[in-house]
Amino acid sequence: MSEGVAQLKHEGSQRQVVVAGAVAGLVSRFVIAPLDVIKIRLQLQIHSLSDPLSVRGINGPVYKGTLGTLKQILQQEGLTGLWKGNIPAELMYLAYGSIQFSAYTYVSSLLEHPALPLHLPGSAVNFISGAAAGAAATTATYPLDLLRTRFAAQGNDRVYSSIAASIKQIAQQEGPMGFFRGLGAGVSQIVPYMGLFFASYEGLKPLVAESPIPLPLGTSDAAAGVIASVLSKTAVYPLDTTRKRLQVQGPMLTRYVHGNIPEYRGVMSTVLRIWKHEGRRGMYRGLTVSLLKAAPASAVTMWTYERAMAAMLAWEDARA
Repeated sequence: MSEGVAQLKHEGSQRQVVVAGAVAGLVSRFVIAPLDVIKIRLQLQIHSLSDPLSVRGINGPVYKGTLGTLKQILQQEGLTGLWKGNIPAELMYLAYGSIQFSAYTYVSSLLEHPALPLHLPGSAVNFISGAAAGAAATTATYPLDLLRTRFAAQGNDRVYSSIAASIKQIAQQEGPMGFFRGLGAGVSQIVPYMGLFFASYEGLKPLVAESPIPLPLGTSDAAAGVIASVLSKTAVYPLDTTRKRLQVQGPMLTRYVHGNIPEYRGVMSTVLRIWKHEGRRGMYRGLTVSLLKAAPASAVTMWTYERAMAAMLAWEDARA
């Protein structure tokens, strides 16, 4: 490994990690917001992709592919339709980035403490730290994730008039647990995803840094982030579709842009029902746009995080 490639968990103080993670999440979210709306709309469709006749009786639009969905949203809802749910999403990403990177560095330092009787290999430390960071960040920010999904699923008929109104309505009609619908799928998805992502990222960064091939944005950080994200996202994608279906459950189920979303209960029963009625392809609805979203999102996140951290460290050195 080249000396210039610093391991992520050893960079900066805890406060600098929190600030850099927050900045990275905020910038990343703004860039990929339209792709996120497109992905959610595709994931909430329930017709069989292998049976053209299954679209009969569908209550709502029928989206076909990333570009087709983009065009249809622009025609029917205007440009602002691509940023539906962006406010709770920005808040979520702001908090998520801070919690994720903070938890990752904290758990890594605990696992590598000299007092521990068991010495774990670097790959195991990366995996466990990434999984723990993902679980903590997902749970803490889940209500904002749910609000993002519900606003993105709204068509021209607004289910919720504002964020404040949505919080009040969900609390009154569904209780506190209404904000955590699908959390089981979220944690089941994010734990292996973040574990695989951080382990792949830490392992790929030094390899990519030494590659003779020109790198995107001129840095190994972005390239390693892209590769790690694509591999991890594909592995756990069915649970992401399951999470989205569960997040829109509740008394407003029939008022979203897709008016005939079935009632689901539990992670496993949702997975089995999607598999039975929509086939294997139904589990991977929106995967293409998800990968298109995941690659620039992770690249921007890691690149911005590393640059923000470098700037703070340089400023700190200049003051010393």
